[in-house]
Amino acid sequence: MNLPNKLTILRVVLIVPFVACMLLPGLGDAGMYAAVAFFVVASLTDLLDGKIARKYNLVTNFGKFMDPLADKLLVAAALICLTANGSLSAWISIVIISREFIISGFRLVASDNGIVIAASYWGKFKTTFQMVMIVMLILDYENRIYQACAEIVTYVALALTVISLVDYIAKNREVLKEQK
Repeated sequence: MNLPNKLTILRVVLIVPFVACMLLPGLGDAGMYAAVAFFVVASLTDLLDGKIARKYNLVTNFGKFMDPLADKLLVAAALICLTANGSLSAWISIVIISREFIISGFRLVASDNGIVIAASYWGKFKTTFQMVMIVMLILDYENRIYQACAEIVTYVALALTVISLVDYIAKNREVLKEQK
């Protein structure tokens, strides 16, 4: 197994201690900071595995399948935890997670038709804002300016989620047409 695939597996494994730090009662600030650390490290593995795989031509079918799945698992776990602890409205989590299911289904249909769909800049911006949003919401500092910034980042992430979905489908709508 190559290094990018090991990093992808590490990202999935890190979800367990991340969720534990988010949901176990009595951990206080230590749990919050540990959750942020696990989330940031897991997020950085996403950045690293792709760069290493492309630079050293280590792209594998396992990586093509597991990398986006690991990303979705990490983000979904964070959103569910944030919703469970009251830091994020359920409807926002539902919109973001629904987008991920829609795109995953879309990619499966494309794959069945021999089409590979690359990530767009909208999707990359979306991911960046979602990661920043998650960290800000976990930290949840009791400061009006911080809270306002976290709310703005949340709505920007939400908007980019919807924009990237619309852009993705618009650019690849031929995938949805019936194949002969």
